[in-house]
Amino acid sequence: MAGNRLAGGGAQGPLSRRTFLKGAGASAFALGSVAVLPLFGTPSAVQDPRTCKAADMSARAKDLIVSNWPAYIDPPEKDYVSTLQLFEKQTGITVDYTDDVSDNAEFFAKVRNQLGDCQAIDRDIMVLTDWMAARVIDLGWVQPLERSKVQNLHDNLIPALRDRAWDPERTYSAPWQSGLTGIAYNAKLTKEVGSFEALLTRPDLKGKVTLLSEMRDTMAFVIKVTGGNPDDFTEDQWQDGLDYLRKVVRGGHVRAFTGNEYIQDLTAGNIVACEAWSGDVIQAQFENPDIKFVVPEEGLNLWSDNMLVPNKAQHQENAESWIDFYYDPKNAAQLAAWVNYICPVEGAREEMEKIDDSLVDNRLIFPTEEELEDTFDFMALDERQNQQYEGEWSDVTGG
Repeated sequence: MAGNRLAGGGAQGPLSRRTFLKGAGASAFALGSVAVLPLFGTPSAVQDPRTCKAADMSARAKDLIVSNWPAYIDPPEKDYVSTLQLFEKQTGITVDYTDDVSDNAEFFAKVRNQLGDCQAIDRDIMVLTDWMAARVIDLGWVQPLERSKVQNLHDNLIPALRDRAWDPERTYSAPWQSGLTGIAYNAKLTKEVGSFEALLTRPDLKGKVTLLSEMRDTMAFVIKVTGGNPDDFTEDQWQDGLDYLRKVVRGGHVRAFTGNEYIQDLTAGNIVACEAWSGDVIQAQFENPDIKFVVPEEGLNLWSDNMLVPNKAQHQENAESWIDFYYDPKNAAQLAAWVNYICPVEGAREEMEKIDDSLVDNRLIFPTEEELEDTFDFMALDERQNQQYEGEWSDVTGG
């Protein structure tokens, strides 16, 4: 997601993601506040994917260009064949893989002129978080997937991710990895924080908590606290939540709105509790077992980073082969053993037993269906709402 995807691989596997990021420095993957993006109301920006498409060259050109987030795929190592290498070997397709998606808003700004004008962006797959995936699908910038070519997706996608209002049949999108937004606290410094309301109101936490700078992550919980449904809320419910948060901020309860740097403050004791992404907590627990992840009483925000085929992609069938490959449980398990986020593929947990049985029972990688039942998403916004809400969010948070 928009945030640092930190994790640890198994002891017997290749270089772990945790070790990689420790060496590279977490700041390389930090996220800034989401920018307020311009309103797209002009017809020229909205495209029809049925007509804004390129001839598919996959049959004669065994190439594929993928844009993903940094440190989001298992790297090749000595005596270890990565999933990307396996894909190339099995399909004969050569992959040009880049990790140039470091922020949803920045990537949108990079490609918006071309996609809005029905021009190619020289990519066959781009990986974007739910809210941005919803946005580009709504603008008509994404090609539908041929269902028969991605049958593994439809057979093996976990139930919790099957029904998204912005793409209910997964016609345009395929989750790459998923994660949870909840609460983390330092058990050495404070007692358990069991709800988001407590995080925002408990007197002993005043000035010692942080919230995420991602508007959708934080406001989903605030809307829950004030009685609304983040999956489907009204303008009045949005304003109620915003007013509530404004009072909390003005009262000095929140130390800061941050990207993933909150995890360093939590470990160091500069804060004692915070809104958190599950992958960051997995990372922190390797170094500090006092860092705990909590399922708030309000539930958990479940999100995904999604594979999308942009308009004018020249190798769609090759892209569909890539999606189908990663929805094979065996390949999904190998990827999850390094990435350590929620694996979106049914059957991968059983395959993980053959790879690293220490990860099989990690509920931040393989949560049960029951544990995912009480998750929620943030309502898809139209362009007018997006501009309004991001602006009002910035006024409250100082972003």
